[in-house]
Amino acid sequence: MAPRVLVSDELSETAVQIFRDRGVEVDFQPQLGKDKDKLAEIIGNYDGLAIRSATKATEKLIAAATNLKVIGRAGIGVDNVDIPAASKRGIIVMNTPFGNSITTAEHAIALMFAVARQLPQADSSTQAGKWEKSKFMGVEITGKTLGVIGAGNIGGIVCKKAIGLGMHVLAYDPFLSAERAQEMGVTKVELDELLAKADFITLHVPMTDKTRGILGKENLAKTKPGVRIINCARGGLVDEAALAEAIKSGHVAGAGFDVFEVEPAKESPLFGLPNVVCTPHLGASTTEAQENVALQVAEQMSDYLVKGAVSNAINMPSITAEEAPILKPFIKLADVLGAFVGQVTEEPIKEIEILYDGVTAGMNTRALTSATLAGLIRSQVADVNMVSAPVMIKEKGIVLSEVKRDKTGVYDGYIKLTVKTDTMTRSIAGTVFSDGKPRFIQIKGINLDADVGSHMVYITNTDVPGMIGFIGTTLGGAGVNIANFQLGRDKQGGDAIALLYVDGPIGDQVLAKLTANPAIRQAKPLVFAVD
Repeated sequence: MAPRVLVSDELSETAVQIFRDRGVEVDFQPQLGKDKDKLAEIIGNYDGLAIRSATKATEKLIAAATNLKVIGRAGIGVDNVDIPAASKRGIIVMNTPFGNSITTAEHAIALMFAVARQLPQADSSTQAGKWEKSKFMGVEITGKTLGVIGAGNIGGIVCKKAIGLGMHVLAYDPFLSAERAQEMGVTKVELDELLAKADFITLHVPMTDKTRGILGKENLAKTKPGVRIINCARGGLVDEAALAEAIKSGHVAGAGFDVFEVEPAKESPLFGLPNVVCTPHLGASTTEAQENVALQVAEQMSDYLVKGAVSNAINMPSITAEEAPILKPFIKLADVLGAFVGQVTEEPIKEIEILYDGVTAGMNTRALTSATLAGLIRSQVADVNMVSAPVMIKEKGIVLSEVKRDKTGVYDGYIKLTVKTDTMTRSIAGTVFSDGKPRFIQIKGINLDADVGSHMVYITNTDVPGMIGFIGTTLGGAGVNIANFQLGRDKQGGDAIALLYVDGPIGDQVLAKLTANPAIRQAKPLVFAVD
């Protein structure tokens, strides 16, 4: 049966046709965005909901959406979606951050020109019948230094256009590699250097705890005298009151703002100041951008519902096209590490620690952690995913921590999962080899090197002679073929483990024969989704 999507806000016919062309049944009812009762009445019939800003995906609506798997917002802002409620239900919330990238970047450049040449003020003066040519002395863009805070998608476009205008571009972005900066033709710097050298500063970062107030009173004081500041990203990145004071003092020569701490912005400390240009959040307001985001949301939702591909999700880790090939096998590794612990741990887990060693510490660990948690919970909740797993862990009151460190051993990078219950601590570590397949490298502190198969058996026992023969004979007698057999122990006569990769599931009778051996303390069948 084809997945069904409800479009409850205005989307173009071209966007609607994308759903149909990709095998999705689409119900186009744009009037429902303003009829919350009717929307709640029928939402349970759909797998996806495509919206703009009129539809309010509230907690009540999400509770009624019994089959909903994805909400797609044609645009960047998702203030009209209750993301915590959606996450709890395992519903992916997508936006379209790239459909209006060019439009937003162009608006930032336009504001930079407007501030550099005082265009709005000159226009008002001229249309008022004045001819104040000497009053509006501007500055050239060419040859000036532009500081770009956030060199991602939109910031990267701004960098490219600024270089085309003959500007020298400094970029501050913790995620920007030296190689990528060289490709872009920009100079990668730390924030303090950018503040000290830039003639113009433009912001293109999301609003997070780390970026909130990134240009506050302290950092504004570090800027070069005469700097001009542009913000087309998010209100609250710049302290408007502190900026207003810096403009009044003459330290900052001007500012161009499209976003504000409170919107709609009825008032702001910046309003009425000389050489401040303000627009009402017009960054995405072009005909092309509105069509682009509609097409993009249709493509993203279709890809997810038909193929399971996830892009631009708000409530689960985003994986860029550049990092995806590298990250994908490690996400699989994280999932099987979690699945291993989830299947062999019978007591309630109280604490979880995920250690990222070497190259894994520099990866998108949020995605890896989500995958680990999903694998861990799957033995209890079959339909858990990378969206709902972190929410479930938090609700259970389980203490979760991440540790990142430089390479410490023979592996370039590995992940180690440790869980604690009231009575025990269990750990497992794994890595990815050059073939892209996950491998277990340590269990309970005992080193080994084991392939991960669809069906496995995990055995803990006392280290005594004859165990290999006993296990092999027992499985062979039951017609179970062993593809791989890995052993390890902490010391002679101490704790030992065996991890077997077998061709099929192990029956209860075989497990009973294994555990009947007094040296075997535990024998657990394991299932992994690795094929």
